Amino acid sequence: MNPFFFIGIVIFTFFIMEGITWLTHKYVMHGFLWYLHEDHHQPKPGFFEKNDAFFLIFAIPSWLCIMLGLQHETYWVAGIGFGIALYGLGYFLVHEVIIHQRFKWFTRSNNDYVKTIRWAHKMHHKHLGKEEGESFGMLFVAKKYWDKVKRDNKIQS
Repeated sequence: MNPFFFIGIVIFTFFIMEGITWLTHKYVMHGFLWYLHEDHHQPKPGFFEKNDAFFLIFAIPSWLCIMLGLQHETYWVAGIGFGIALYGLGYFLVHEVIIHQRFKWFTRSNNDYVKTIRWAHKMHHKHLGKEEGESFGMLFVAKKYWDKVKRDNKIQS
């Protein structure tokens, strides 16, 4: 298999995962699996949340694609698995480390992208129930959140 085709599949899958994540977050996590996601909006004491189960929900297809794609030399399938895994790593870094700071690796940032995703996520979490949510994506956020951060930067200048 052409390595550029493989890398293209990985990158394409990474970007498609943002849409899949948005749809899953809005219609599954804020839908019939709310009982797993609820403690993320209404935190309880302790480090782990039921919401952490979604790690497995996304990790299993990634692992299966990688394992079966490599075993059967169907490398485009493995590329999909690696794209899902790469998105999972990005999600972990953005959501768990940068936004919620469950791991105290990066606690302060003046970067506009970091400010924007934090603001968008804050707007998502202002809704404690499963209805009337907003900003269901993770790595790409709506223009209105970018505009808000730009306005805040001008006011602070």
